[in-house]
Amino acid sequence: LLLEYEAEQPQFPDVPESKHGSVSLEAGISQPLRMEQFYAAPAADTVVQQLLPIAEAAPFPEPPDPKTCSPREYLEYYIFPVLLPGMAELLHRAKKEKCFERKRTKFIACDFLTEWLYNKNPKRKDESFTEFFSIPFVNDWLKDHPRPPIPLSLLLSEEEASIVIQSFWRGYRVRCDSEIQELRQWQKQLREEKNITERVKEFWTKQEAK
Repeated sequence: LLLEYEAEQPQFPDVPESKHGSVSLEAGISQPLRMEQFYAAPAADTVVQQLLPIAEAAPFPEPPDPKTCSPREYLEYYIFPVLLPGMAELLHRAKKEKCFERKRTKFIACDFLTEWLYNKNPKRKDESFTEFFSIPFVNDWLKDHPRPPIPLSLLLSEEEASIVIQSFWRGYRVRCDSEIQELRQWQKQLREEKNITERVKEFWTKQEAK
């Protein structure tokens, strides 16, 4: 059935392929790109080389002038060689944080990409690694636009969450025991009979009268 379907599709005109490599349209139809191809890559550079040409493979004998070059030249030479490795690392980290398994996680993709691009800036080549919240412009922005705290349910690991749940369940099972219920009922009656609250009020009233 797949072969019959492909035979019925209109043929695309022949497009000259770049000598540096490109993504085939027919390959994209018969073998669609899967997310696993990103995860299985040994490094981010491998993913980038499979998708788009990097700076060394750009069809320019020398770096084009960023002020006068075309938008396509600017993207292929100045944007993609830096952005695509960051996107690949973003996918690897998202898988590690189990973003594809859960609806909610503590992982914020924009924060990760901002931190990655800031530290990979060629102008900061010899500088030390800077965390996201220590980046100057991020720090200035958060002063005027503070974020709400992250819920504890997203901060806990699976082991920590399991300990909290098990502790609550054990306490519930203990409180359901008949002897514990009898003890709690006795304590309640004792508090009602002695009326401790009223006695405390009377005591302080006498103290103030003195």
